[in-house]
Amino acid sequence: MPSGPGTRFLRALALVCALLPGAAPAQPWPAKPVHIVVAYPAGGGIDVMARQLAERLGRVWGQPVVVENKPGANTIVAADAVAKSAPDGYTVLMTTDATFSINPHLYASLPFDLKGLIAAAKAKPGSINYASYGSGSQPHLAGEMLKHAAGIDLVHVPYKGISLAVPAVIAGEVQLTFAGIATSSGPLKAGRIKALAIGGAQRSPLFPQVPTFAELGYPEVETHAWFGLFLPAGAPREAIARLYQDSSKLLQDPEFRQKQLIDRGYEVVGSSPEAFAAYIRKDSASRARAVKISGAKAE
Repeated sequence: MPSGPGTRFLRALALVCALLPGAAPAQPWPAKPVHIVVAYPAGGGIDVMARQLAERLGRVWGQPVVVENKPGANTIVAADAVAKSAPDGYTVLMTTDATFSINPHLYASLPFDLKGLIAAAKAKPGSINYASYGSGSQPHLAGEMLKHAAGIDLVHVPYKGISLAVPAVIAGEVQLTFAGIATSSGPLKAGRIKALAIGGAQRSPLFPQVPTFAELGYPEVETHAWFGLFLPAGAPREAIARLYQDSSKLLQDPEFRQKQLIDRGYEVVGSSPEAFAAYIRKDSASRARAVKISGAKAE
């Protein structure tokens, strides 16, 4: 997998990559508080998920699990901090596809449907703005891929987090954004914004009336994102195994699975480390093309 700042130091685990060799711990893990570093600001979908995981894993482990938000540089601030932490299994990174699928290729409410948006953008190039959370972020790449596929001109307006981008649409500062269901479902159900299309291979059961980008003729537009847990290279095998096993078990808990994941618009996967490692490699190759088309550069 290509490497870049903040990624070359890390190897994925738990829901992500293969179990890694590491030094055997001196005592059963965890023997003290565990810190989960979230690569995004408080209040967003991944932050909510991290706090739900932390509360439940803390009960299982009998140790406090503390969540710390370290947003910045499209997840690199958090990734770099965890990568440089002691490889003892007590500092965990929770991040998205930005870190491993997108970043490596960067360094070195509307009154109409999507077709109406395309038509308006063609009629008045540059008159429609879309929000993201930074150059090279998933919403930025999705916007640029839509521009490329539809042959239109949209203006990119970066914000500091997706939790700010959706309110910007509501306030009329921008005309659209690309956000997850967990972040946008409240305003959608309240009628404050309108869903034009959804990413993924099939429609969401929460919003079955919203067509996919593929249905509308734009299969190239990638709007998916995934969450994963990571430890620094060299973390103890026991820490890796416990984090994977216990988080996977939690994902299969019927109440947690339904209320905290499915009802929030997430698809539950819980892949084995090996399967997720293979998925990241494939996803990274796909995002490489999107980065090239977007012309995004590291900020």
